[in-house]
Amino acid sequence: MSTSTLVRLLILSVFAAAIAAILIFDLGQHLNLETLREQREQLRAFTEDHLGLMLAGYVGLYIVMAAVSVPGAAIMTLAGGALFGVLLGTVAVSFASTIGATLAFLAARFLFRDAIQRRFGKRLKPINEGVARDGAFYLLALRLVPAFPFWMINLVMALTPIRTWTFLWVSQLGMLPATVVYVNAGTQLAQVESTGDILSPGLIGAFVLLGLLPLILRWVLRFLSGRKVYRGWRKPKRFDYNLIVIGAGAAGLVSSYIGATVKARVALIEKHRMGGDCLNTGCVPSKALIRTARLLAEARDSRRYGIRKMEAEVDFGEVMARVHESIRKIEPHDSPERYRGMGVDVIQGTATLVSPWEVEVDGGRLSARSIVLATGAEPLIPELPGLDATEYLTSDTLWDLKALPERLLVLGGGPIGCELAQAFARLGSKVTLVEMADRLLAREDPEVGRALAEQLQRDGVTLALAHQAARIETGSTLVCDHGGKEARFDFDKLLVALGRRTRVQGYGLETLGVRLGDQGRIAVDPMQRTNFPNIYVCGDAAGPYQFTHVAAHQAWTAAVNALLSPLWSFRTDYRVIPRVTFTDPEIARVGLNEQEAAERDVDVDVTTYDLSDLDRAIADGDDRGLVKVLTEPGKDRILGVTLIARHAGEMLPEFVLAMKHGLGLNKILGTIHVYPTWSEGNKYAAGEWKKANKPEAALRWAERFFSWRRG
Repeated sequence: MSTSTLVRLLILSVFAAAIAAILIFDLGQHLNLETLREQREQLRAFTEDHLGLMLAGYVGLYIVMAAVSVPGAAIMTLAGGALFGVLLGTVAVSFASTIGATLAFLAARFLFRDAIQRRFGKRLKPINEGVARDGAFYLLALRLVPAFPFWMINLVMALTPIRTWTFLWVSQLGMLPATVVYVNAGTQLAQVESTGDILSPGLIGAFVLLGLLPLILRWVLRFLSGRKVYRGWRKPKRFDYNLIVIGAGAAGLVSSYIGATVKARVALIEKHRMGGDCLNTGCVPSKALIRTARLLAEARDSRRYGIRKMEAEVDFGEVMARVHESIRKIEPHDSPERYRGMGVDVIQGTATLVSPWEVEVDGGRLSARSIVLATGAEPLIPELPGLDATEYLTSDTLWDLKALPERLLVLGGGPIGCELAQAFARLGSKVTLVEMADRLLAREDPEVGRALAEQLQRDGVTLALAHQAARIETGSTLVCDHGGKEARFDFDKLLVALGRRTRVQGYGLETLGVRLGDQGRIAVDPMQRTNFPNIYVCGDAAGPYQFTHVAAHQAWTAAVNALLSPLWSFRTDYRVIPRVTFTDPEIARVGLNEQEAAERDVDVDVTTYDLSDLDRAIADGDDRGLVKVLTEPGKDRILGVTLIARHAGEMLPEFVLAMKHGLGLNKILGTIHVYPTWSEGNKYAAGEWKKANKPEAALRWAERFFSWRRG
């Protein structure tokens, strides 16, 4: 048996023995007001003759009682006042209660914390981070309000990362006001009818207000800390604008729109093209290309639809012309003219922060009370030997291609790499996709990556999984490490699709002192604020999700907070974030998948409905895919959904709505879905859950009832 196990058994034995002694000898009968009044004179007389002995015995008993968390602290505190007076009684109780509480804290920490953190560590992470940052304030607030049982506070705080010394001194300080009240009451024991009389509603209210002081103090300290970053900067007496927005991508456009809608004066600064990456190099052009590629795939696979042969001749120049035409048609939605019509001052130029309130644009200065950074992201380029000597493509530069590459090598098996690899393979390129992981879409469940891999291979994509890119030779050969052996891939064009990184260079952030966070993103708090409280960030520059719809979601928070702060602030709600990978079939998800649930130690029930059984999917000739729903064990509350389907992106919003508003699978099952549609797959998935959770006992009684009715 290990030493730690022996110590645990010893601690538990001490607790058990103490509690057993209290129960066996009925010690609780002595811890009441009546007994204390009856024996007060004898105890006081003994105390006067043997003060040191009585004080030591009292403090020792109090420590033991507090350490084993037995009731009677209120009576013991009253006794301290009755026997030792206000001053000495307060000192004795204060130290005894603190030492006892700390011993209980240490015992609970030794017995339970490691096991609890191992089991629920990922779910407790936000609490742990909050306690590590502001634990002293939270503990002080709890200690100042005697309505919270002190033994419970000892146990709960023991499970957190708060330091023992912090727990000790904060507990002593926090328990002191209530100690003084009870000790003082003990000096007037004759007037005390019950311990409940000591804390009147008014006094409890005063303690509650006192308990709010640490939280108010925390807010004041954060406010002062926020003001500290402005030291050395002169704030303008008047501002040109209420809001300056830097970057006219999805986040910047939404921020400007919100500001203009509420009649604030807004300046929107963009150095390149309105609409940002989504319109010009991302969402719009890629979806236009994917649609054309899908049409070609359907033509080549026409026998599935009863057509023996369909001819399809690809003119890549015309394909790209259609892509750019799609951009041109959508451009007016994001145009300078539209936003100027709303009242936004749209400025073409390069913006540089020169103070927390001022921006320099091509030699001129503009000022605003608040600034929103929506600087976006750019393709992530690896430090790969030989890459600089290669005319590689990215998701930004791909759209300038004039001819279809005969051999295209795609580096990266994430959403961007998979979408474009499939599209170019369907257009006629010989595509090789290289991914360092052993599967595609590593953030999704394994069967999702397998299903997509099978489809890409059917489309002619050569997959090189578990291949680590090592170098590029002669500008046209990628050399990879694969299980300790070299693998070589020749290409005409190389597409680097390894994700995107925040644009932070060239905006004056370093000079100003705007703090950066994980993965080079601009560090923000839940209100989208930087370390400068009047400078906000949204979109890809802030993370953690690089989706256009999340950028718009963050922009609402950033713009509203920027216009209303410090009068009011909102937190960005990340509870329900949908995402879609626009391959064929599409991969759509919201909330947890099985992989993440396992990583976070979240127990789930998994319900799967195979779309091979869906009438509309069969009629469309696309009866592949699934609807996978994760729910709370035994309940219909949806924790996450993964969809693999031709129209997964269109099926997902029903689940997003349900999760956002707390609707379970029973509600989806009880909703009429048009027949025959793809959305019926959602209802049938809910039906599968219902079948797995049917009330067996009630059904047995129903069977007996109907048998009885038949006579």
